[in-house]
Amino acid sequence: MPSDTIAKVQDYKDSLIKKAEQLITQGFPKKIVQLNELLATPMFYERKFSDVHQDLNIPVPDPVLVNNNDGGDMDKPSAKRARTEPPSVSGVKVMYLPTGSVPCNAPLCEMIKIVKPIIRKLVEDSNFLKMWISFMIPKIEDGNNFGVSIQEDTLAEIQTVETEAAAFFDQISRYFLSRAKVVSKVAKYPHIDDYRRAVVELDEKEYLSLWLVVCEVRNRYSSLHDIVTKNMEKLKKPRSSNAEHLY
Repeated sequence: MPSDTIAKVQDYKDSLIKKAEQLITQGFPKKIVQLNELLATPMFYERKFSDVHQDLNIPVPDPVLVNNNDGGDMDKPSAKRARTEPPSVSGVKVMYLPTGSVPCNAPLCEMIKIVKPIIRKLVEDSNFLKMWISFMIPKIEDGNNFGVSIQEDTLAEIQTVETEAAAFFDQISRYFLSRAKVVSKVAKYPHIDDYRRAVVELDEKEYLSLWLVVCEVRNRYSSLHDIVTKNMEKLKKPRSSNAEHLY
């Protein structure tokens, strides 16, 4: 392998280690303060569930009287037909809505626009710390591996945080898909109020979830900062240089 390539790889490792240490000592504390300030804003702290309610723009159609007797005697119910063919509820064929499209929930979209970059940043920072610790794990040797076990435990914790942060993204995507399914039910069965209520409940649930996601991201930054700073010495030097003099 060319020597210049080896030198570039080593420069990359050294630069990553330096940036990771700055991220832990300076970046994480700033991020924790920023998230605390965000949670104290009216968008997250003072907003009530009613603030995220939004009209669906799907009107309830006028009732239509249907004559099932085909011109027969209106005073005589068809008991036999009622037994053999139980009544069914059919929906309305929806090609387009006369009032226009059904909009997304604007207050929640505003919150999601703020929360998604925060989640992505946690994923990036977690991945960055994984590489940092991986570069500092020494070669496999017998004995004196207590510091290495600390590195491995910290690495596992960071991987868990990364996985949880990625799951937050999936949660947001599933919200839009779930809401679209319920809204389509409202469009097809506009006379059933339970479907309309289901949309309201789903929006309230997502609002609470977004607030909880920001809290969890703040907590993950705090826990990572705590565990890394407490074990910084062992993470950087997992094996003591004077261990060989003990024997």
